[in-house]
Amino acid sequence: MNNITRQAIPSKEYRELIGTAICVFNSNNSFIIENILSSDLYDEYNWYNLIDSTSGSLNKPIKETISANSNKDIARLFEHIIYIRNRIVHSYQITSSIQYDYLDENKQILCTKYNDQTQKVIDKEFILNFIKFNESLSIKLHEYRGY
Repeated sequence: MNNITRQAIPSKEYRELIGTAICVFNSNNSFIIENILSSDLYDEYNWYNLIDSTSGSLNKPIKETISANSNKDIARLFEHIIYIRNRIVHSYQITSSIQYDYLDENKQILCTKYNDQTQKVIDKEFILNFIKFNESLSIKLHEYRGY
């Protein structure tokens, strides 16, 4: 029984996956900023402005700092992750007719729409892939820092 809200919401397991996805993204977003600030262009950027920036607006500082000192994979991967994160954050909730093992009886789940007007259910595999992309980015950021 849902005792958090009277509104229909997805299962606890599904909400935990979405929460984990947002947490790993936020962690990488902060780590990106930390890496920008550790660069030689530190004086050009400050934490207060970067932390208030949208993630997409970090692409320019990433290219001027991290990518200038490393391969371009970090910038490309972060752009891809931002795109997927936007699909999750700007999704809409549906009642699915498909039975997923991690959804309770009300079958609430998120869905997204792409620019080509196709729609996709944000299922467990979609979320787990997003989490794995973030793990790959985290590894690349740690390698960049020399850890």
